[in-house]
Amino acid sequence: MGIFDSGVGGLTVLRQLYQQLPGESIIYFGDTARLPYGIRTQAEIIQFTREIICWMENQGVKMVVMACSTSSALALETVRCEFKVPILGLILPGAVAAVKAGKRIGVIATPATAKSNAYKTSIQEINRDAQVWQVGCPEFVPLIEQNRIDDPYTREVARSYLEPLLEQQIDTLVYGCTHYPHLAKLLRSLVGESVTLVDPGKSVVEACAQELDLLGLRNTYPPLATRFAVSGNPQQFAQSSIQWLGCTPMVELVNLEHTNFNHSQQERDGIITY
Repeated sequence: MGIFDSGVGGLTVLRQLYQQLPGESIIYFGDTARLPYGIRTQAEIIQFTREIICWMENQGVKMVVMACSTSSALALETVRCEFKVPILGLILPGAVAAVKAGKRIGVIATPATAKSNAYKTSIQEINRDAQVWQVGCPEFVPLIEQNRIDDPYTREVARSYLEPLLEQQIDTLVYGCTHYPHLAKLLRSLVGESVTLVDPGKSVVEACAQELDLLGLRNTYPPLATRFAVSGNPQQFAQSSIQWLGCTPMVELVNLEHTNFNHSQQERDGIITY
């Protein structure tokens, strides 16, 4: 199965896949040459997502998990109609988990995700009595990608993002970007123990497991080693990933410029299915 994000954020979802679906073979793609996604236009996000999923289909994946809230918010509905492979996004599973957790819900997200109102709309479709406040956090992804999680500056940035949400006395905080669980310890120290932290990555993997069972696609063979690929610098990604994976991954460089979206649907007889 395939999983993608703009960078290392999707590794939080990958860890959930390891825990909940240890028998699956996985391809992880980080679009590091074009991060951060959160400041991109919807047209750009849709095009990037098409290219990545097309490439993944060519690798023989049986399912794609968008481990990127920005892509999930801005591109999911479009690409679901364009590809045969099942595609799961983060927004709905995250919204369901948020509604179960509380009624005064804060969402921290990339500017593009916050502007889309995707989480707010989904949460209030499930429970119209839920109150939702959103904050765009443009600095979080670059700081995490630069491994500045313990930097005092990052703490001050986080405090400024959370202040308007805490003023609303939120009881739940949704990680509206898969990078943000990397800041869990910092965020917990700022919001206190009374606020429930919701990680949509955990929920989307639960949905993934259900979908695999429904479609009869669970892997029945010993899983292959996870394959890592990026559009940017493989060495930089490998170095950034060590603390999250506990090892140095082998990372390959993939050029998506030659991906032909119009020919993405192809027979995959004889191709290993991930």
